[in-house]
Amino acid sequence: ILGALGVGIGFGLQGIVNNFVSGLILLFERPVRVGDTIELSGPSGQGRWAQIKRIGLRSTTIQTFDQADVIIPNADLVSTQVVNWTLSNRLVRLIIPVGVAYGSDVPLAMETLAACAKGQRWVAPTKAPQVLFLGFGESSLDFELRIWTTDADHRLEVLSRINQEIDRRFRELGIEIAFPQRDLHLRSVDASA
Repeated sequence: ILGALGVGIGFGLQGIVNNFVSGLILLFERPVRVGDTIELSGPSGQGRWAQIKRIGLRSTTIQTFDQADVIIPNADLVSTQVVNWTLSNRLVRLIIPVGVAYGSDVPLAMETLAACAKGQRWVAPTKAPQVLFLGFGESSLDFELRIWTTDADHRLEVLSRINQEIDRRFRELGIEIAFPQRDLHLRSVDASA
């Protein structure tokens, strides 16, 4: 009976011991630190962005950008993939896809896209924006504006400002942002229609 009880307790403590050892790994290896911005992809996160608030021996507390505190077992942080956006620096590259209508002036569109990113708050001044003409889509000429932000925490704010600036300048210059269009060819139509 004591042997069976010992095995049962051993299985019951297995998760706690696993989280404790994982907590020691997190505290000594430091793949994540308090204040880091991370993206979780395991069962606890599903692509959630959050900031590390506290690392304990058994669990880690993170805070999402919606201000929700989430307690994650340390074993999840050690055994699943975690993207740490701020471990070595806070620079983050943003890729903004833009589709322009066929017939648009390609060089003007590229110059305008680059100008929309220059001088924006949180855009890295040392890395010039890059505009790429990637191809001919179904309904658009496909471009990408690639920029670097100086702080990962402000990437969505930068994205919003640049999208607004692109829309404003394209309207001023008469450059049409493409939308899906379909041509319908009718072969046989009832005479009454």
